Amino acid sequence: MHLQTLLPVLSAIGTTSAAIASKPAHLWATHYNGNVYSLTLKNDNLSLSQTLNTCGDMPSWLTLDAHTRTVYCSDEDGTADASTHGSLMALHVKPDGTLREGAVAKTVGGGVNSVIYESDDGKKFIAIAHYGGSAISTFALPIKQNQPALQAFHFNLTRPGKVAQQDSPHPHEVFLDPTGSFILSPDLGADLLRVYAIQDGPSGKLSECPSLNITYGSGPRHGVFWTDGTDRSAGVGSTHSRKVAAVGETMLYLANEIGGTIMVFDVSYSRSGCLSFEKTQTMVPYPGGVMPEGATPAGISRIGNEVYVSIRTDQGFKPNDSIVVLDRSPVDGSVELRDSFSAFGKVPRTFVINRAGNLVAIGNQASATVAIVRRDPETGNLGEEVASLQVGEPGKVGTAEGLSSVIWDE
Repeated sequence: MHLQTLLPVLSAIGTTSAAIASKPAHLWATHYNGNVYSLTLKNDNLSLSQTLNTCGDMPSWLTLDAHTRTVYCSDEDGTADASTHGSLMALHVKPDGTLREGAVAKTVGGGVNSVIYESDDGKKFIAIAHYGGSAISTFALPIKQNQPALQAFHFNLTRPGKVAQQDSPHPHEVFLDPTGSFILSPDLGADLLRVYAIQDGPSGKLSECPSLNITYGSGPRHGVFWTDGTDRSAGVGSTHSRKVAAVGETMLYLANEIGGTIMVFDVSYSRSGCLSFEKTQTMVPYPGGVMPEGATPAGISRIGNEVYVSIRTDQGFKPNDSIVVLDRSPVDGSVELRDSFSAFGKVPRTFVINRAGNLVAIGNQASATVAIVRRDPETGNLGEEVASLQVGEPGKVGTAEGLSSVIWDE
């Protein structure tokens, strides 16, 4: 082929590559000031595309149903007192990535985290962890205006906590096991890992399994699973049967806020229809094996054999805090510190790795910034800050102020 003939083809390829490279990515963030923000990342520039005053007085967490293009927002307002309440709001995604308000339902107070799960027939539900409300609740999806909860589990302390923060049960997260058959919830106040089996059939109701006692004063906050890939696991949106025992190895990595540790558990699927746990390691996820005074683990995530943990108020990269990378041993599943990287902000409450694995969005609560940081998909190391944007006003360290969550539109 002559060069003259190739030129239009090469030009078209170059145009297509440029278009792909410049295709915008969308993110959403919540702030305790009562706003939900829509963000656009294009050509390494992060910009604000919408400020929506919605989701109650304290928007705290966002969960995306990618199939229905609906973002569910939890409001942390309210307490365990039945005279107070929070809310669950449906926000519908527009083609440009901005949001439109939908139905809203009252919830137990203090909603800080949520996860979407399915029944056997593929119907979707959402479970919410209520930190201030000392409860876990569930709702059928899509929510309707003023829809009542499907279930609500309320908790009380059976023994005094080690620190003042453990004054009552404080479920901090809800997440699925790899088979999609169980919901787990680290309870920071009660030093428990609560476990619920999703009932067989179409109801979407949960059955309580025995909780796992966590070392007194640990304050479990968030967790993440690992499997060796040979289990019959499936994610939300897939057809699968309930309580399918994993035929491969399954392990759980639990981040403890108060104790400043990571705990590793070998997980098995018992004939009782619940989960069994064997602790195999406790380690401090910080250089030198000592957590700085006042510093705490917050979020935890995993890709392959790399585990990421955000560390709040350590000032490891002054004036910024840290995210550490832990390497998982293929022999016994234990983890060890590889390195520490800047969070490019203060109090990294949440962080999310994009599907391509090359970018991390860090929600820094106190500095109220969303920092987009490069990740090397080959090595797993974090790198330079690609873009950053202040989203709402900064918050005071140690308070429910500032940026509360960030997620990708993926």
